[in-house]
Amino acid sequence: MTIRHLKTARSEADRAEDDAKVRSTVEATLADIEARGDAAVRELSEKFDGYAPAAFRLTDGEVEALMNKVSDRDMADIKFAQQQVRNFAQAQRDSMLDIEVETLPGVILGHKNIPVQSVGCYVPGGKFPMVASAHMSVATASVAGVPRIIASTPPFKGEPNPAVIAAMKLGGAHEIYVLGGIQAVGAMALGTETIEPVHMLVGPGNAFVAEAKRQLYGRVGIDLFAGPTETMVIADDTVDGEMCATDLLGQAEHGYNSPAVLVTNSERLARDTLSEIDRLLHILPTADTAGKSWEDYGEVILCDSYDEMLAVANDIASEHVQVMTDRDDWFLEHMHSYGALFLGPRTNVANGDKVIGTNHTLPTKRAGRYTGGLWVGKFLKTHSYQRVTTDEAAAEIGAYCSRLCLLEGFVGHAEQANVRVRRYGGQNVPYGGAAE
Repeated sequence: MTIRHLKTARSEADRAEDDAKVRSTVEATLADIEARGDAAVRELSEKFDGYAPAAFRLTDGEVEALMNKVSDRDMADIKFAQQQVRNFAQAQRDSMLDIEVETLPGVILGHKNIPVQSVGCYVPGGKFPMVASAHMSVATASVAGVPRIIASTPPFKGEPNPAVIAAMKLGGAHEIYVLGGIQAVGAMALGTETIEPVHMLVGPGNAFVAEAKRQLYGRVGIDLFAGPTETMVIADDTVDGEMCATDLLGQAEHGYNSPAVLVTNSERLARDTLSEIDRLLHILPTADTAGKSWEDYGEVILCDSYDEMLAVANDIASEHVQVMTDRDDWFLEHMHSYGALFLGPRTNVANGDKVIGTNHTLPTKRAGRYTGGLWVGKFLKTHSYQRVTTDEAAAEIGAYCSRLCLLEGFVGHAEQANVRVRRYGGQNVPYGGAAE
């Protein structure tokens, strides 16, 4: 196996050092929010966003006034995109069935899919107003039947962004807050004097938001670790450098630390892509951000074969994987670690980000090795139940249970079974003994 790096990113050691700094900052901030509640939240909002309204929660009148600022065209586009997300989420929900089966005569086992009872949806928006993130979290939670959905987004240029607020409201948010960063996720998870805590946090965010979710996990549920955007392009000579460069920079513009990786078996394509990136960075309005990401986190990996390309891609487990080759379906069949796949040159990651219907809240930092992205099932808890309907079944399963409990030395457990064997099976089982 011969794999060459025509461009490398910052070392893992440097990235780990950055993570450690973020971790320390988040830990102290969450402790402050837990100790001082609303006062800490207000100070943080003033410090980082320059925003200190009378109340962070919007009233129904304020929401309506903001929605009236959205143009008819923008509102129609928001509704179209949201409907695509709802349609796919509903199809996923319909695939999740409650079941009940009789596994033995008189033994009934089942499970029910029950919505999480309260969810806090974080919608990023400090640098760019992430309208689509409201569809992905709020609308999907609504399809799942979550009875209390609260949504929070930072102010954009010092005030609530009308389009983001409209998307939250249309998506089904019951409470809307204009609050960003660690203070938002901390307040939703820990609760304050004015914000009732939720059972689960969802939504993407920057490194600080992702780390806050990680530290809060256990106190509340989370969807997944969705940190700074990552993208990978897997390509061969069926596409050109302009296409690959556009797809890499299109995601690199998210932030200064958004990894973008080209994996190819074509040196010509690799070098053409590098040239195109240089050209596009001279005309892209967000080049300051995208260029910094590409400089520090961009990679070009040249492989000898498709098998090598597959192995590299599965090892990196990128959040977004754009596949443009002569065997896209082969990659679909064999890839096992990623956030979402975008197959063929006719689609792209931005489609998934904004409109096509699949969810854009996806695993980062190699979490795709053990989890998929946000979907309607994340908002549902599968709970089992059992019942025994006949005396015969109670005695039969009880006798097995009695003996198996004593095999492990659990006499108290065995007696739970024995008392039923005695009552429903008519056996005189000695206390602490094994049923026959």
